[in-house]
Amino acid sequence: MLSWRVPDSQKSFCSRICKNVKVVVPISRVFPSYTETLFFMLLFSRPFVTEHAFPLQMKYRTLLLVLIGGLGLFGSGSFTKAAPSPFPDRVEISKQLESVNAYFMKLWPDPGKAIGARPSNIWTRGVYYEGLMALYQVAPKPEYVDYAVRWGESHKWGLRHGIPTRNADDQCCGQTYLDLYLAEKKPERIHDITESLKAMLNNPDNGAWTWIDALQMAMPVFTRLNVLNHDATYSEKMYQLYHHTKAVEGGTGLYNAKDHLWWRDKSFLPPYKEPNGAQCYWSRGNGWVLAALTRTLMLLPAADPHRAEYLQDFIDLADAVRRTQREDGFWNVSLYDATHYGGKETTGTALFVYGMAWGVGNGILPKETYVPVVAKGWTAISKEAIHPNGFIGYVQGTGKEPKDSQPVTYDKVPDFEDFGAGCVLLAGAEVLKLADAPKKNR
Repeated sequence: MLSWRVPDSQKSFCSRICKNVKVVVPISRVFPSYTETLFFMLLFSRPFVTEHAFPLQMKYRTLLLVLIGGLGLFGSGSFTKAAPSPFPDRVEISKQLESVNAYFMKLWPDPGKAIGARPSNIWTRGVYYEGLMALYQVAPKPEYVDYAVRWGESHKWGLRHGIPTRNADDQCCGQTYLDLYLAEKKPERIHDITESLKAMLNNPDNGAWTWIDALQMAMPVFTRLNVLNHDATYSEKMYQLYHHTKAVEGGTGLYNAKDHLWWRDKSFLPPYKEPNGAQCYWSRGNGWVLAALTRTLMLLPAADPHRAEYLQDFIDLADAVRRTQREDGFWNVSLYDATHYGGKETTGTALFVYGMAWGVGNGILPKETYVPVVAKGWTAISKEAIHPNGFIGYVQGTGKEPKDSQPVTYDKVPDFEDFGAGCVLLAGAEVLKLADAPKKNR
């Protein structure tokens, strides 16, 4: 008796038509589309009735053939087998993300230990925990939350420089504190970060965010408190701070509405130029802005009066950034001057991949335009930057412009490894969702 295996990608469709599918040989080798598979099964099901392979009554076979022919499905590709995913298998992505995280947790078994002269609740570590929480969403292992809780407890859920601080770098840790509060509603977890932002609500000065990195460090904190407390005053204050950075800081604002890119701070405003005469747009700085808008939009209520502006800024920035991607999938540290310390750099690349992947997955950015960009960027990170032991290469250390923390190489250990891991975990978690999407849609 002739029998065959219905491929997993076709089984769910075919099983709606035929019962008791007997599986032996992959028919997709000969019949690659859904239509051809179904047609073949309908034509040849009668001889198999006694074998219980495809028990179809003749009237149903005839009806289905008429319907298929009437709809013009033959040759139309309507049920053509989906194209291969441009992303690695989800298992491969998951293993790499877990390897990156395991490397870091092994490197820092005590999450409260100071990073040299700095406490471990500063922005660099805060970004790592953003990534860890993103990893937990796609790979919910209790040890990830336990590690984050021990970090918060070691600092008594406090901020560097205490409640009075207006420094976004100090407040970045609040993103994870708030996430952990939702997991277990212990008031001490969010007391200090709440009081710190409340003090800012009552301060008329909107010039606290004088550098674009600050947007990623603090905007998601304001958004979370807005949602948690159903209090739009957080959202309104956030917008005032954002608007100052965008349109007021340095006299003109740090956003170039023509190029749709951001200067890192006022010291890079014109007439400052890169060696080739172009504007200085730092890769990671623009990555921070894209991540800030991503993490704000994913939680901000749809009715927020400023959501449309954030959304447009997100779309415009993503479009400007995608046009500067290198052929190898990475982005240079300088977006407009490939000769100024040009080369592979992971953190800016990861932040761009993170934002674009989220935009695609949520229907904001068109798949046909951005999936190739995201896939190319993630492939570069996964194949060329992540070491087998989880160490991440090509990470530009702390700084504010292309020349800082150079050279950037595959083997060089940056001054802080935590934020690089966080950026990669954020990106990978969103890519993992995209890699899963085609399978869920079948």
